Amino acid sequence: QVLLVESGGGLVQAGGSLTLSCAASGRNFGSYTMAWFRQAPGKEREFVAGISWSGVGTDYADSVKGRFTISRDNAKNTVYLQMNSLKPEDTAVYCCAVSPTNWGSPKYEYNYWGQGTQVTVSS
Repeated sequence: QVLLVESGGGLVQAGGSLTLSCAASGRNFGSYTMAWFRQAPGKEREFVAGISWSGVGTDYADSVKGRFTISRDNAKNTVYLQMNSLKPEDTAVYCCAVSPTNWGSPKYEYNYWGQGTQVTVSS
């Protein structure tokens, strides 16, 4: 059974930092693209950041560029999201996802999703 479990969410003041983790089990995702998405109340889910299987390739939503950093540890089957200079508009449920699609493809299909962790940024 494949399981993605996020952790590290919480309440933080604007300008603060949090680091999210997503630990995968049930399969080795070392050759898969991994990503973080978020969904705020009343809004559509949106892409936040993605990372290639090697960790060399990364991509970010414009809204988080320069503030968030995605990384991974394939030995631990874990992907991370370092979030700095947090803003109230970053408040959302953050979830990780895994895609077998090769990095650099025009479209990714994510077939495994975690349940998410809440991030709340107060002003």
